[in-house]
Amino acid sequence: MRRTFLLLFSLTYLLANAQTDPAIKYASLITEKGLKEKLTIIAGPEMEGRETATPGQKKAAAYIESQFKRLGLKPGNGTSYQQFYPVYQDELTSTSLSVNGTAFSWDKDYSFSLQGLNSGDFNFTEIVFVGYGIYDTAKNVNDYQNIDVKGKLVLVLEGLPDHFTPTPLQGRAARFGGPGSAFAKANTARTKGAAGVLVVSKDFPKKLHTLTKGNMYLNKTTGNGFLNAGISFEVASAILSKSGGLTADAVKASLKGTYATNLEIKVAKSTLNLESSNVIGILPGTDKADEYVFLTGHYDHLGKRDSVIYYGADDDGSGTTSVIQMAEAFTKAVKDGVKFRRTLVFMTVSGEEKGLWGSQYYSEHPIYPLDKTSVDLNTDMDGRLDTERKLPDTLNYIYVIGHDKLSSELAVINEGVNDKYTKLTLDYKYDDPKDPNMIYYRSDHFNFARKGVPILFFYDGMLQADYHKPTDTVEKINFPLMAKRAQLVFYTAWEIANKDSMLKRDTPLNMPAR
Repeated sequence: MRRTFLLLFSLTYLLANAQTDPAIKYASLITEKGLKEKLTIIAGPEMEGRETATPGQKKAAAYIESQFKRLGLKPGNGTSYQQFYPVYQDELTSTSLSVNGTAFSWDKDYSFSLQGLNSGDFNFTEIVFVGYGIYDTAKNVNDYQNIDVKGKLVLVLEGLPDHFTPTPLQGRAARFGGPGSAFAKANTARTKGAAGVLVVSKDFPKKLHTLTKGNMYLNKTTGNGFLNAGISFEVASAILSKSGGLTADAVKASLKGTYATNLEIKVAKSTLNLESSNVIGILPGTDKADEYVFLTGHYDHLGKRDSVIYYGADDDGSGTTSVIQMAEAFTKAVKDGVKFRRTLVFMTVSGEEKGLWGSQYYSEHPIYPLDKTSVDLNTDMDGRLDTERKLPDTLNYIYVIGHDKLSSELAVINEGVNDKYTKLTLDYKYDDPKDPNMIYYRSDHFNFARKGVPILFFYDGMLQADYHKPTDTVEKINFPLMAKRAQLVFYTAWEIANKDSMLKRDTPLNMPAR
């Protein structure tokens, strides 16, 4: 009896508040049911993982556009709901490699990165062996010391020598594997002025065929001509034949230096012209319609790998679904006569997993003036739990990034509506400039922030568990918590859309170099 009475009292209280505070009424339209229905489609098998510039991504874009139309949002790009941008991909059509007249085979003896390398015939008569190719000032190790590699091809061994213990890495350096990675070796060779790098690898012959299509890229260039190749021990021995080939002694510093040889490489490749898009719908404002509040999320994910679908339910099907559901709540409010002073822009972007491409393209080709954009509220993963979080609030938290940057008003507004409505734990862990994960840089809000637009990024912290795995699926989403988190973003947008003035831009970004 008492429980029934309390439940009725609570419902009566909420209904009374909803009548006096319309924000509560419309936030209640962000429901578990609505979120689940939409996310089941967005992260369903027919979308094939939504990889940028693929049919799956285009299907997802069409679905989001259909939802914006259904809700009555106006097209966000003139008469179109989509902002298209070009994407490119190189495809290898033929290649050959020979050393001193001896021909070697693709994947049996060599393979190389297509991006940045032009088609053509390349001939190298000098190759410089630099051991492991390490340049680490912290360890005072420089394999390039007293060796001139400008304009020459550099030969390096993969990995690290047994005696070398790398310094613990953070941020960008850690993600690329440190001084022993192929990326670091190529980057060092390039900065030293080399024409290219040959990394001697034990991974030959290749167990899996190397793809003849390279990575997609956003900005078309003529290529920088830098050769980045992996080669077998047999190829390396042919290059170092005058020293007895690549033996255990070859790692010694005495064998470092320039070797006369005749390395010939022929490359023929074509460039595919692809396309991707951002999907944008708007609710025009009233007296401040020329000022904008953005609600964003990225709808792309990793696509299919060897027929295995990477569903991306949380990353970032959840944020995309939240944006659509917030649009549903706001449009219903407008249909009921509620007015919002600023124009609300609902934008789901693609290309995030490739390097924040969609938001980068928007920031460089803005449809609405960035100096008139009051805020970007970005939701990228709001449906799961951080499995590393060992606090009692596991089922009632959200990480908020950006609260102390760009505008002193961000935290005041966001914390105010949270205290009033959602009462989540707001965790600012990832706003620490020393955070090794460097989350501030890793979602689409950053392309607004770097242009001076105040941002808040809402994130569940799921960096372990199923992050970037095929197992990031709909049944693992915590829909009650996801709804509450999306409501927090909704309330924050509601408040900012009706402020007397745009958010102050009074706090320098002051982020460390990546």
